[in-house]
Amino acid sequence: MADDADVIVVGAGLAGLVAATELADAGKRVIVVDQEGEQSLGGQAFWSFGGLFLVNSPEQRRLGIRDSYELALQDWWGAAGFDRDEDHWPKQWAEAYVAFATGEKRNWLRAMGHRIFPVVGWAERGGYDATGHGNSVPRFHVSWGTGPGVVEPFARRAYEAQLRGDIVFRFRHRVDALTQTGGAIDGVSGAVLEPTKAARGVSSSRVAVGEFSLRAQAVIVASGGIGGNHDLVRQNWPQRLGPAPSRMVTGVPAYVDGRMLGIAEATGARLINRDRMWHYVEGLRNWSPIWPGHGIRILPGPSSMWFDARGKRLPSPLYPGYDTLGQLAYIGGTGYDYSWFILTQSIIKKEFALSGSEQNPDLTSKSWRMTARRATNKGAPAPVEAFKKNGIDFVVRDNLADLVTAMNALAGTNLLDHDDIKRQIEARDREIDNPYVKDTQVMGIHNARKYIGDRLFRTAKPHRILDPLHGPLIAVRLNILTRKTLGGLETDLSGRVFGQNRKIIPGLYAAGEASGFGGGGMHGYRSLEGTFLGGCLFSGRVAGRAAAHAVA
Repeated sequence: MADDADVIVVGAGLAGLVAATELADAGKRVIVVDQEGEQSLGGQAFWSFGGLFLVNSPEQRRLGIRDSYELALQDWWGAAGFDRDEDHWPKQWAEAYVAFATGEKRNWLRAMGHRIFPVVGWAERGGYDATGHGNSVPRFHVSWGTGPGVVEPFARRAYEAQLRGDIVFRFRHRVDALTQTGGAIDGVSGAVLEPTKAARGVSSSRVAVGEFSLRAQAVIVASGGIGGNHDLVRQNWPQRLGPAPSRMVTGVPAYVDGRMLGIAEATGARLINRDRMWHYVEGLRNWSPIWPGHGIRILPGPSSMWFDARGKRLPSPLYPGYDTLGQLAYIGGTGYDYSWFILTQSIIKKEFALSGSEQNPDLTSKSWRMTARRATNKGAPAPVEAFKKNGIDFVVRDNLADLVTAMNALAGTNLLDHDDIKRQIEARDREIDNPYVKDTQVMGIHNARKYIGDRLFRTAKPHRILDPLHGPLIAVRLNILTRKTLGGLETDLSGRVFGQNRKIIPGLYAAGEASGFGGGGMHGYRSLEGTFLGGCLFSGRVAGRAAAHAVA
C-alpha cells in the first residue's frame, strides 16, 4: 500500500508548522492533520504575548545587559531543579536549547522576517541566591506583532509549500489512533469532523461525518498539552503545590485537551514528568470570553502588594513577577484558590500588561505610535482600563475601608480585616522614604528602576500605597489560570519517542508541548519564561529535520 506522504504531522500549532516547513524545505511530502479548522492555524501561539528567551542578544547589549550562555545555563539549572532518573533527556534538551537561544535562534527567525521589540522584559526574577530559580538579567524578548508575529513566518512558509504540493493540510481531521506495522508507526486514523465556521479559539463541533486513515514513513506528534482539560490538570496535579484547586480559569482554548498524549501512550509511548506543569496565579476572568472559562493573565510589574485570601501579605520573595510556582504552592497551602493585589492607579497605568495578542493591540498591530503611549499615557493601556471597568475581579474605591468592604463582598466572605491590612500597607509605606530599606519588595522596586527598560515601561516611581495623590485604590482578585504542560513524551535529541520499554519507537517523533517542549520536560519543575514558544520552535525544528533525514 502506497504512503500518502513521507511524514504526517499531528497538530497545526507552532511546533507542527515548524516541523512541517522544515520537512518541506528538505523536499519531503507532508500531511498536517488538525481537529480544528484552518482559522485556528498556529494554535495557542497565536494567542500569546510572543515572548522569546534569548541570551546575549543585540537588544540586551544595547540596554547594557551583560548576559552569557554560562549565566543563562546557571539560571536554567536553578529553575529546573532536575532530580529524577527520567531527567536524563530533559537535561540534554535544556542544555541544547540554551545554546540555541544564545546562538542561531535570533538570526534564524530574523531571516524569515521576525522582529523584536527593542525593550527586553524581566520575567521570573527569582529572588533567591545566584544558583536558585529566576532570571539574573532581563531575557524576555517580545516579538513585534506578539504571537501572530511568531506564527506568521511559518504559516507563510507552509502555504508556499502547499502551493508547491509539498504540504497538504487536512483540517477537521481528529486523530483517534496511531497505526503501526511490525512495531513501527506508519500512520494515523480517526474521524473527519463536520465543517465549522467557529471563530479562532471558539469551541468547535465534535460531530463526526466520516473516517480517515493516512499512511507515512513517520509521524510527528505536535498536539499540545492538557491546559484546556481541567479534569486532566487535576488528575496530574502534584501535592507539592497543595490540593488541586476547585476553581480555575483557563488560559488556552478547549482544543488543548491532551487527547493525543493518551493516544500515544496507549500505543506504547513513554510519558514522563506528567506532574510537572506551569499555571499562573494572576488570572482574571475575561469579561469578553472567547473559549470556555477564558482567563487572562496579568503580567505585573514589581510594586503591587500581594495578599492571600485571609489578608496576609505573601512572604519574600513571592512578589509580582518573581516566582510563579512558589506563589502557586503558597496559595495552595492557604486552603483557598485565589489571592489579591492591592495597588494604586499610578501602579496600574505603569505596571499592568495583559498576556495575549488580543490584549495588546499596539504590539500586535505593530504600531510604534500606540506602543510609545505605554510610557507616556496618563492612564493604563486601553485593554487594562477595560478590565478595570468591566472585569468582575476588579474593585476600585477612594479609600481603604471601602475597598476592603468591597473585596469581602466580591469574595462572599469576611476574611479580610481592614485594620490588619491597613497595618501591613502602612508598614510598607514607611519604607518608601529612603532609597535603602529592609523590605525586600521595596528593594526589588529600587533594583528594577536601575534597569532602563523597567524604569520606562514596567516600574512605577516608588510611592505610598495610601497616598491619595496616586489613587484611586484598586484591588484585583487573582485566580489560578491553567496554561502549560511541562512533562510529555520522552524523546532523544532527535525528537524520536521512547517506548515504555525505554527503546525508540521507530517512526514516531514528538515536538512542542506534547514533548514537554523537548525530551519529556526540558524545563524541569520551573520555567524562566519566554521558553514556551522557543521550545516549540526548537523542538519542531529538531524533529522536522531529523524525520526528513530518516525517511527515504
